[in-house]
Amino acid sequence: MENNRKCIAFHNLGCKVNAYETSAMILAFEKAGYRVVPFEETADIYVINTCSVTNIADRKSRQMLHRAAKQNPDAIIVAVGCYVQAAYEELKKDPLVHVIVGNNRKADIVSIVENYIRELPEKEASEKPTLVDVLDIAHESCYENMKVDASSSRNRAYIKIQDGCNMFCTYCIIPLTRGRIRSREVSDILAEAEHLAAQGIGEIVLTGIHVSSYGRDWKQKGEAGAADVSPLLSLLKRLHDIPQIHRIRLSSLEPRIVTPEFATELKRLWKVCPHFHLSLQSGCDATLKRMNRRYTAAEYADCCKLLRSVYDRPALTTDVIVGFPGETEEEFAETVRYLEEIDLYEMHVFKFSPRKDTPAAKMAGQLTEAVKASRSDVLIEMSERHSKAYREAFAGETMEILVEEILTIDGRDYYVGFTKNYIRVAVPADENTLMVNALAEVTLTKSPIGTDCVLGQTRVMA
Repeated sequence: MENNRKCIAFHNLGCKVNAYETSAMILAFEKAGYRVVPFEETADIYVINTCSVTNIADRKSRQMLHRAAKQNPDAIIVAVGCYVQAAYEELKKDPLVHVIVGNNRKADIVSIVENYIRELPEKEASEKPTLVDVLDIAHESCYENMKVDASSSRNRAYIKIQDGCNMFCTYCIIPLTRGRIRSREVSDILAEAEHLAAQGIGEIVLTGIHVSSYGRDWKQKGEAGAADVSPLLSLLKRLHDIPQIHRIRLSSLEPRIVTPEFATELKRLWKVCPHFHLSLQSGCDATLKRMNRRYTAAEYADCCKLLRSVYDRPALTTDVIVGFPGETEEEFAETVRYLEEIDLYEMHVFKFSPRKDTPAAKMAGQLTEAVKASRSDVLIEMSERHSKAYREAFAGETMEILVEEILTIDGRDYYVGFTKNYIRVAVPADENTLMVNALAEVTLTKSPIGTDCVLGQTRVMA
C-alpha cells in the first residue's frame, strides 16, 4: 500500500468481546505495515471501538471520537462497533467522524480504511466524506472470523467463540447492536487456541456476547453439531486436550445452562477454573419478570448450590442492576436479603440506565439517580465485604497461581498472579525468584496487599 498515513492509534470501550476485537484489528493493521502508537500520541488514523451498553457508554464513545479529532485535526477518525449500530444516523451528521464500521465488518477494517484513503484526493475540501455503511445486524447470520496474537507481557488470552444474543432482556440494547447469536466454528477456535498456546499463553478465557448460547444457532439451522447435548461442553473438552494450555476460564454463563449433567462433566475437565460468572441482575422475582430474565431467584440459588456441591468453594460472581423501573423499597430489600444469603464472591453493580428503543426505557416507575446511587452503595459495600471474607477463608492454604506480571505496590516489587478461583496474589519479589508465565505454589495469608491482593509466599512448581 502506498500512502503516508502509516501511524495508527486505537481506543477500546466496553466489554471483553470489544477488547478481543480491538486486539484483532490491531494485529490486522500491524500485518498491513502500520505502526501502532498509544492513543494519547499524535497519529494519522484513530480507531475507536465504541460501546452502547449504557447512556454513559454512548457519551464516552462520542467523547473519545472528538478527543481523537482534537489531538490531530488532520487525522482520519474511524468509529467502530456497538455505538455505530445504535447511533448511525447521528454519526453520519458528525463532521469529525470520517469512517463508520458496523459490527461484523471489523475483519474488513484495513481494506475499508485504505479504500477511504485512496478516495481522498478525489474529494473536494468541503465535501463530507463518504461513510462506510453499517450492516443490518439484525439479519446477519454469519459469524465474523477475527484472530488475535499473544502479547509478550501476558499469559492470559481471550478467545471469542460467539457473537449476538437472542434473549431480549427489556433493558438491553445488545440484540439490536450485535444481532442474533452466531457461533464460531470449532476448528477455527481450536486453531487459534493452539496458536496462542504455542506462543506461551497458559490460560485462555472463552468470551462472547452470550457464551451459553454457543452452538444453539447450529441446532436452529440443523447444521453439524446439532446433535450435541451441549456444544459448549464439547468445545471445552476439545480445548482441554491441548497440552500447552494450563487453564480455561468461562467469561460468563446463564444460570439455566448449569444442569447436574453439565456441572458434573465440567468438573472432570480439571483445566476449567472453578470461577463462574453467573448473570443475576436482581434477587426479586417480580423485578426479574419485568426484566424478562428467564429464571427465578430460587432457580439461580439452586444453580449456585449445585456448583458448590460439585466444586470446593468455587468463586461465584455476578452482575446486579439496581433501580430498575418499578423497583420498590420492598423489592430492593428482597434483593439485599437474597444476596446476603447466597453470598457471592464479587458483584458488579450497575445503576439502571434507560436505553432508547428498549421496553424498559418506556416503563412506568422510573427512579431518580439519587435512589439508584443509594442502592448501588449498599450492594457495593456488601460485595467488598463478601469478597474480603472469601479471600480470607483461604488463609494458610497452599494454592496454584499463574504468575502474570511484576508490579510495584507501596514501593515494593511483587510477582502477581491469580489462583484458579480468581484470588489475586502478590508474592514479594525480593524474597522469591519466580518467572512470569510460570506456575507456582502459594501459601496465602490474611494480609492484604494494595486494593485487592492477598499476600503469599511461594515456590516454583516442578
